[in-house]
Amino acid sequence: MNYDAIIFDCDGTLVDSEQLGNQVLVDCAAELGLQLTLAEALAQFMGGRMADAVAYIEERLGRPVPKDFVDRARRRMVAAFQAELRAVEGVEPVLRGLDVPYCVASSGPRDKIELSLGLTGLLGYFEGRIFSAYEIGRWKPEPDLFLHAAETLGVAPHRCAVVEDSVPGVRAGIAAGMGVFGYAAMGNGDALAACGARSFNRMDVLPSLLRGGRTAARAAIDPPESLPC
Repeated sequence: MNYDAIIFDCDGTLVDSEQLGNQVLVDCAAELGLQLTLAEALAQFMGGRMADAVAYIEERLGRPVPKDFVDRARRRMVAAFQAELRAVEGVEPVLRGLDVPYCVASSGPRDKIELSLGLTGLLGYFEGRIFSAYEIGRWKPEPDLFLHAAETLGVAPHRCAVVEDSVPGVRAGIAAGMGVFGYAAMGNGDALAACGARSFNRMDVLPSLLRGGRTAARAAIDPPESLPC
């Protein structure tokens, strides 16, 4: 292993929640008269915080959302997750095979992280090593959450690898001086690579990438284009 610690994002990286969660926001916005596509929601909200999603919806609406908007959206996400949430395919064998410390660092609140991991059978892998941006008041793409996780683990930032699925998460990892691997199951490999990540689209190749395996890297990394990050 080329790293002394691995920092995983949660939504879209450990659990397959991006489409479920963003569809809830699409539905909640539609009830207020704003028609968003799921693709637009994913492009705008992936890797971000709820407050930024609300700000975007309010700007598009031209008025504030109701005071209970976030609470209602959160409750609907819980129901959607309880009905349909699954672990990302292949991630559990990856976790079982890691021989270095690892943790999860997410822009979501702790109760959402724990719910997601619990519903998918992954919570036991991360108990005592869960870091939420809400607990330090700093969100991706700022590097603070990843730096906080590395400091808690007792590992220098340059010896940490970050596994992310969003542009804000990749930017945070790069800003923290960490190696960044972009899980591109949503077809966003070029965008992640343009921001500095080594992108891949099958979780089973991650261990080889972390070890620096050249064959797996060639097979898994999408060739980057000149895209803004």
